[in-house]
Amino acid sequence: MNSIIRKISYDPLWKKLIDAKLTKTELAKAVGISRTTVSKMGKNEPVGLDVILKICNHLDCGIEDVVEILPGRNDSSK
Repeated sequence: MNSIIRKISYDPLWKKLIDAKLTKTELAKAVGISRTTVSKMGKNEPVGLDVILKICNHLDCGIEDVVEILPGRNDSSK
């Protein structure tokens, strides 16, 4: 069975931080998340929705302003 493998990107967040003149460190302190979590996001690794919600609340934005789902590719290994 073929399945689509999709990846996430936090590029919208990084662009938003540039526009807001905020650093990743400043964001982490403001929303109460660890540098490890920010590092995971920098590598486009998944983080909990609670983290995304904290960021959205702090930046007064929607989830689509923080994370995007990238087009997938077929995975025929399943």
